[in-house]
Order: sequence, then C-alpha cells, then structure tokens
Amino acid sequence: MRLRGYVLSCVLWSIGVTVAPAAQPGPYRMEIVLERRDGAAWHTVDPGLVLEQSDRVRFRFHTNFDGYLYVMNQSTSGAYALLFPRDETGRDNEVRAGKEYLVPATQAWFRIGGPAGHEVVYWMVTPAELRTEHERPAYVPLPPPRDAAKPPANMTPRCDDALFRARGACIDTSAGPKSVMSRELLPDNLAQVETPAAGDLMFLRKQNTAVVTSPVPLKGPVIYEFRLAHK
Repeated sequence: MRLRGYVLSCVLWSIGVTVAPAAQPGPYRMEIVLERRDGAAWHTVDPGLVLEQSDRVRFRFHTNFDGYLYVMNQSTSGAYALLFPRDETGRDNEVRAGKEYLVPATQAWFRIGGPAGHEVVYWMVTPAELRTEHERPAYVPLPPPRDAAKPPANMTPRCDDALFRARGACIDTSAGPKSVMSRELLPDNLAQVETPAAGDLMFLRKQNTAVVTSPVPLKGPVIYEFRLAHK
C-alpha cells in the first residue's frame, strides 16, 4: 500500500512503554469506516470490499473514550511500515471521545498496490501517549528484522456469492476488523506491548461501519487488525 505517491518504507520502531492506565467507566467502543475515492468524491464502502489495484482509500475513526492512536501496516509483500502518525499523514494522534478523525489526517490517501491478498493494518489505541524510557517520542527507527521482507501467509480474496448477488459487489467476509491472529506475527514493537486478552474484544458490523467493542473497560493498550482485501 502506497501513501499518495510515497512508498512506505520497511522500517520498524521501538516502543519503551511507560503507560499510565486510564480509569474510565463502561465498555469501550471504536468505530472504523473505510472510504474509497471515486473521481472527486469519497464514498463509504463495506469493510470487506475487495479493492482494485491503484484504488485510493482512507479511514474514519471514532471512539467513546480518550486516547492515542497508532496505525501500522503489513503489505502483501511482507513489508512493515508506520502509517500514522507521521509527517505525511499527520503527527497529532490524540483522539477524544465523540470526535471523528480521518486517517490520514492530512490531504493524503493510501493507494492500493502489491500482490493480491490481504493488507494487515494494525490499529493500536492507548490510554496514554507512548514514550521511550527517556521521554522521547515513542517511535525511534531501528534496523528491520531479517525476515521483514518475508511475504506473510496470505489468501486470495474471495467474493461471497450471496452478497455478490444481493449487492453486485465483491465482498470478502474474511476481511475487515479481526482479533490479532498471532502475537508471533506482530511487528517487533507491537509484540512487546502488553495488551488485554484478545477474547475481551468483540467485532461487529453496523451497515458499512466496523465496530470493535470491549464488554469491560480496557486497562491498557489494545491492538487489533483491519484486513484490506485487494486483487
């Protein structure tokens, strides 16, 4: 996946986590909407829509709690890259309850490219901004691991025949928001973050909105996947 003409570099970042838990009552709720550019306009699409090469996409994000948002991507070629925050997509990653945000937060967009399969977009929301041990910004460049360019195990996107007949669109029901399949497959910097058990999260669909909820308040960072299917 490319960022408005920029190739997202294969770089990992280290996180020394000193997170102060936030005591906020009630279940947490996060909503993600996928939008695709069509001519001069953006249109909301199903999270499982099988995208085409060179499609331009962005996300809308909404929560019912305050926190900080970090987004990373594993492309179908196996490369990892930070999507947000960064200069091209916006540096202000603080999110407030009830407010809607765009990712990218700038006029940029993400362009679909690479081998057919599923882009794995990792979403991490933390109650406090991540810092290194010396209180520097959380993301510090590190050399990529030896297997950073190894393509992930991938599936060819498949259309759900029933949905295709009903909507006339190719929808892959295995795409969209998911629990992290395996912590062993996470980028190094995300694997070291202590998170609540994946079983605490529930994944729902409300029309074209992907909803991630927890029946209990989250006491620390939460990480989940959003799989983008494309030809």
